[in-house]
Amino acid sequence: MPVSDAFDSSFEKSISQEDRTAADGVGGEANGMNSSSDLLEMKEIEKSFPGVKALQGVSFKVRRGEVHGLVGENGAGKSTLMKILSGAYQADGGEIWLEGERIEAPSPSDMINRGVAVIYQEFAQAEHLSVAENLFMNRMPRTALGRIDWRRLRSDATKAMERLGFQIDPDLPINRLSVAQRQLVEIARAISREAKLIVLDEPSAVLGDSELHTLFAIIHRLRQEGVAFIYISHRLKEVFELCQSATVLRDGKWIATRAVEDWTTDTLIGSMVGRSISDYFPPRNPSPGEEVLHVEGLTREGIIRDISFTLRKGEILGICGLAGAGRSEVLRAIMGADELDSGSVRVHGKTTRISSPRDAIGLHIGFAPEDRKTEGLFLGQSVRFNVTISRLKRFLSFGRLKLAEERKAVEQHVQRLRVKTPHIATPVGNLSGGNQQKCVIAKQLNAECDVLLIDEPTRGVDVGARREIYELMIELVETRGMAVLMVSSELPEIIGMCDRILVMREGEITAELPRNASEEEIMNYATFH
Repeated sequence: MPVSDAFDSSFEKSISQEDRTAADGVGGEANGMNSSSDLLEMKEIEKSFPGVKALQGVSFKVRRGEVHGLVGENGAGKSTLMKILSGAYQADGGEIWLEGERIEAPSPSDMINRGVAVIYQEFAQAEHLSVAENLFMNRMPRTALGRIDWRRLRSDATKAMERLGFQIDPDLPINRLSVAQRQLVEIARAISREAKLIVLDEPSAVLGDSELHTLFAIIHRLRQEGVAFIYISHRLKEVFELCQSATVLRDGKWIATRAVEDWTTDTLIGSMVGRSISDYFPPRNPSPGEEVLHVEGLTREGIIRDISFTLRKGEILGICGLAGAGRSEVLRAIMGADELDSGSVRVHGKTTRISSPRDAIGLHIGFAPEDRKTEGLFLGQSVRFNVTISRLKRFLSFGRLKLAEERKAVEQHVQRLRVKTPHIATPVGNLSGGNQQKCVIAKQLNAECDVLLIDEPTRGVDVGARREIYELMIELVETRGMAVLMVSSELPEIIGMCDRILVMREGEITAELPRNASEEEIMNYATFH
């Protein structure tokens, strides 16, 4: 399926067409607006780090009341540009103009006071404090005696959230909230400071579809009040659905800015990676062999129910469905990470009991979890450590680690998977999302797995690295004869990569479909059957 068609998603839109039309009236069209409508202008921004030219003469504008997409591969300069905007970095050259005023040597506090808020993927929240305390941190309302006015604090917090159309108990500790709720609290904090420009850095990386719809509705509501957004995302479908204009950065340089209707998925991807991409997904020549995994009647009360399927050598089997359908829970059940009430697993024709991930690894089943940062990797440890930790005993001799042999194995994996890292001693947390994901896969290869369970293989990965991961997965099944069971929330990815597709709804499999299934057919089984 062509990529331009693949992103015409059949997911339910988060707001009505009337809401979108009303919102589009704020601030005018993305093109053709006069300079008085410009809220932000960054001119000829330069920034260098030792040995790296991070930004080279980048110019960037945002108009009042628009959502402006900022896209590019990892390392393109997006984060550096936003850190300069926020005052976290100082530019080596160039100018920043906000509401017609040139900002000299901006600091984080200065930019916050001027109405610029940056919401990063890792929230700057005090885990042990309440929602209300996080909302008004460093600016708590005080009584005449100088004490914190707790009643007013709760009232102000409630009003700030109600303005955005949601309600959370202001006394709840922030660590009791879901990721989506915590993100809404961050937006409420920005709005309570009268933010005029909000930067959202990969906001959808950890959100389900319904949560994303809520976020989109709030963004559109704030647009109608004249608030502008810079929206950074690798998920191009969101850029086309939400943004009025989009700017592409590549290798620290400005490439193009256009109204969204003037971009196509192909031209946007081509601008990001610097080459034409006619086929987003690599060609497949599937030839499944013998059965390697068979699950029968897997049930975990209230979570998954009567899950049965087979997986064959040389095959990529996909699992999809709406958020909460039980997709990830199936992988965790097979891996022994979650306890089952009933069901059985057969590996290479032999029924076995998998009580823990250790048991699964011993059966050569590998698992690349959805949240690689907290469950798949030790971010502070080296690439070398992360790759070999899955089966360190293969490098042990009489209780001592054979360092040369371990180093050679890691270097082979790094070379084979094309992991871009300065050195195998580099902390894996310093790598891009795509290279982190390759390290997760390398860890499973080091464990000599022949069945790979992979959850959201390209979440938070830029478009160029996605292609590399897809090619790697195909190499694993077609050259090495592995079997891959893949969960993805992106239907184009499921359709483009999988030989068969299992559709789930409310913890059950509702359909098994062939690889040429349409998005409409999949969504029909995911929502109605």
